[in-house]
Amino acid sequence: MTGKEVIKILEQHGWKVLRIAGSHYRMGKGNLRTTVPVHGKRDIGKGLLAAIARQTGVNLK
Repeated sequence: MTGKEVIKILEQHGWKVLRIAGSHYRMGKGNLRTTVPVHGKRDIGKGLLAAIARQTGVNLK
């Protein structure tokens, strides 16, 4: 799953892009924050994907 796909799923669950610094998108919802790397069509590693899912509470599968 690419970074753009993760961002699209998070936005569907109410998360918003707060800022973009280079290839890293800072996402927020209420007091929660997470960073999603976007490196073109390169997939996010399974460990990082699991960490983003844990931080956001959104199932990313």
